[in-house]
Amino acid sequence: MTKFEKLGLDQKLLDTLDDAGFTTPFPIQERTIPILLEGSDVIGQAHTGTGKTAAYALPMLQLIIAKQGIQGIVMAPTRELALQITAEINRYAKNTGIRTASIYGGQGMGIQLDALRKKPEIIVATPGRLIDHLKRGTIKLNNIKHVVLDEADVMLDMGFIEDIQFILDLTPEERVTSLWSATMPQEIMRLAQTNMNSPKKILVDSDDLSGAGIDQSFLIIKDREKPKFVLDFIDGNIGQCIVFCSTKIRTRDVARMLRKAGKKSVAIEGDMSQNKREDSMQRFRKAKADILVATDVAARGIDVPEVALVINYDIPNQDMVYFHRIGRTARAGAKGRAITLVSYSSVGEWNEIKKQTKVKMTDLNEKLGVEFKIPDPLKRRAMPGRHFNRSKTSGRRFTGRHQNARDQNARDQYDKRKKVQHVTTRSYFSKKKRW
Repeated sequence: MTKFEKLGLDQKLLDTLDDAGFTTPFPIQERTIPILLEGSDVIGQAHTGTGKTAAYALPMLQLIIAKQGIQGIVMAPTRELALQITAEINRYAKNTGIRTASIYGGQGMGIQLDALRKKPEIIVATPGRLIDHLKRGTIKLNNIKHVVLDEADVMLDMGFIEDIQFILDLTPEERVTSLWSATMPQEIMRLAQTNMNSPKKILVDSDDLSGAGIDQSFLIIKDREKPKFVLDFIDGNIGQCIVFCSTKIRTRDVARMLRKAGKKSVAIEGDMSQNKREDSMQRFRKAKADILVATDVAARGIDVPEVALVINYDIPNQDMVYFHRIGRTARAGAKGRAITLVSYSSVGEWNEIKKQTKVKMTDLNEKLGVEFKIPDPLKRRAMPGRHFNRSKTSGRRFTGRHQNARDQNARDQYDKRKKVQHVTTRSYFSKKKRW
């Protein structure tokens, strides 16, 4: 196995890695660190949890000189990811004298100005807030040696490409640039061609978009049945859990439902204040909360090693988002599970996502004995009493005894439907198969 000392890192960084218990690099680190140390540009295709932060942070820390102003800049799509990257860089930098500052929207400008007065060498920033500082003149990029674009495909989806180009145009041409993305759409490749100098392409797990190594399953149920099943699955889980929802309102509702059920849950979504979002993430990372309920954007890039279960409360709007979601579990070789709750109205979209997976999924309807019957709107009968093709007698009203009999019949049918037994998942989890 390749050791870190064979990659060209200096002794200060090696000592820090050794103290942290890191001796063997991940594949992405083994392949990219020597290239970046040589001063070459890199395009890295890798997912969160593969060690890519260290892959670009360690060479940057080695080549940056302390107390000579801002020399490195890392751009990230979300506040949470910016804070996570900053914490990791600081972890590796403890013996170097190099300081890092986080710059992101939602935090008071005064706090960030105080951080900048300490003259950090590395800035980790979201593009929008970085531009605010550039226009104010509180950050200058004329001494930049290293630029990192992390989660570039997410920044593309969020509409940051023009902002990124604006920022890159202000940096020196003689710099080392690395771009990291789970996917490589054409817009990202054009950005790379325009702003990078003969980059080396490093593809690690580029084909692993199937969720291989993750126990994937799905359950088709009515939307109103989801809370019950979520609670059952969480009760059967050992370890932390992330529940993904499609909207901010749904995120709040599900988090509230879990707390009412006595679960230690927190939420992150776009309308929350930055302080509340940071508090939620801190509680989840420190295991003070077992469950994180989140939207896709809010949770993108979050790396929490102890996540054993991902629940898709709503199916994502595209297959790539599905793979990013379930990739929050099974980190660094650990095992994990992913369960998707599919409402009747989303079966078609779910079937399209399933086609992209390369592993067999468990059908929980079959395994748990949960039946479902999706009504065909073309076969629905007209509501009782609504006659669109009137006959000669259509004007007759049901009165007296006839009306009472009709109402009683409707009530009997309703009661019959309510009595259909619903198989619970608790019996399934009680057979010494605790997750």
